[in-house]
Amino acid sequence: MRKKRAEKRWISPDPRFNDVTIERFINNLLLDGKKSTARDILYGALDLVAERTQQDPLEVFRKALANVSPAVEVRSRRVGGSTYQVPMEVRPERRVALGIRWLIKYADDRREKTMRDKLAGELIAASNGEGSAVKKREDVHRMADANRAFAHFRW
Repeated sequence: MRKKRAEKRWISPDPRFNDVTIERFINNLLLDGKKSTARDILYGALDLVAERTQQDPLEVFRKALANVSPAVEVRSRRVGGSTYQVPMEVRPERRVALGIRWLIKYADDRREKTMRDKLAGELIAASNGEGSAVKKREDVHRMADANRAFAHFRW
């Protein structure tokens, strides 16, 4: 018999912007439990964003996350001995989680010197609809579109 579904943990909002999404981003950014370092990186990146774009950094962050978050993805589904890539809609919670993960990953792959600069650059690029994280979302959407023929295998 299966166990019950795990309860969602409640996350307290971050101290500076009083935003739960920012705190989730910080939690994904931190390494070895160093939350204060992760906060310094993100807040520094948001300060750089404000400096470079002359806009509200929270709005740039939200726009970047919206531009990176996927609406559909492909999931493997085994039917009669063969595996199909079935396009499925992404749940809102997972949509944000994937967006955050991709922003951090592709910021880390950039060529700037510090993680603060890398993250600021990726956030600005993503808010303008450019950058590697946005390209990743477009690739995922393209993959789902290519496998639309298997959409009837949804469960």
